[in-house]
Amino acid sequence: MLMTLGGEGYILTARAKGVREKDILKHHALKNAMLPMITLVSLQCAAMITGSIFIETIFSWPGLGLLTFDALAARDLPLLEGIFLMDTLVVIVANLVADLLYSVADPRVRVGSDG
Repeated sequence: MLMTLGGEGYILTARAKGVREKDILKHHALKNAMLPMITLVSLQCAAMITGSIFIETIFSWPGLGLLTFDALAARDLPLLEGIFLMDTLVVIVANLVADLLYSVADPRVRVGSDG
């Protein structure tokens, strides 16, 4: 069963033209919903990195989170700098991928436009 879509103008116009609900969902609603989803997925990368510290420490799972906690406890600053640098690079790459996916998901968004 298809969900009922909201009263957006482009949805109402497509319905008035007689477009099927499946096609409205596929061609109109999904395209406009992709940009916020891409943003949320890229922001979740930072949350996964931060959350791993708590999960790995609580359950004593070996990984970067537990290594970070142990480095904090031992005041191992060079190791912490390396971990934070790697975490920062992951977040930057995730944001770059999200920015590049914007132009794929919505052709109105151009990468590197002059103006």
